[in-house]
Order: sequence, then C-alpha cells, then structure tokens
Amino acid sequence: MMPLTMAKAGETAAIRKITGRDEVRQHLAELGFVVDSDVTVVSEIGGNLIVQVKDSRIALDKTMANRIQI
Repeated sequence: MMPLTMAKAGETAAIRKITGRDEVRQHLAELGFVVDSDVTVVSEIGGNLIVQVKDSRIALDKTMANRIQI
C-alpha cells in the first residue's frame, strides 16, 4: 500500500484504505473516494493532484491525497 501521491499521471489504482479523522473520511467518501473504487491520476503539480474518480475530476492537495492509500 502507498499513498495516492506516489501514483504517476495516467495511472489508475484501486483505493485500499482512507486514513484521517471521521469527518475527513466522510468528506472524501461524499466525493466518491471509497475503498475498492478506482481512481486515476490526471495530473500532478507540486504534490497536488487532479484525479478522476467515477465521472468527476477532483483537485486534491498533497495532505488530502496522502490520506488515500492505494
């Protein structure tokens, strides 16, 4: 397992675990980040990511992306 920040642009991976406080995990779940769903890294700039999850593109800062384990 590794944090989402380690994935390269264009890479698709399944989410294995989401860490952090309950409200952080809840917020990510509402955006579509749930265990076993696929997430694709669209681009990465300075540790901040743009990812595709389900049919949405979402920008994540490095702190949030580090909480998503793939």
